[in-house]
Amino acid sequence: MSEKNENLILNEQIKEDVVNLFQAFSNKTRLNILFVLKQQPLTVTEICEKLDVSQSAISHQLRRLKLARLVTNKREGRKIIYTLADHHIHDIFDLAIEHVKEIYHYE
Repeated sequence: MSEKNENLILNEQIKEDVVNLFQAFSNKTRLNILFVLKQQPLTVTEICEKLDVSQSAISHQLRRLKLARLVTNKREGRKIIYTLADHHIHDIFDLAIEHVKEIYHYE
């Protein structure tokens, strides 16, 4: 295959990683977590309170989001603070919401 054609086809690892990224977005609880973390960094307890979801459910979904590299955490004393991994996550989230609003004529 020529170099020109190779640039038209995604690398297999990139395809796999993109699929995993979109799978991470494919759960309502994970979307809600991403939405509240987009507003501010939070602890598991704070996320539970904002979303009215059990701590075990939030912890499970945060593990999935960490594996997908969508969220990170840092320890502050006894607390673990979760935040979105980087500005790309903000951008992807904003674009997805904008797209859905546009195609379904929200607002």
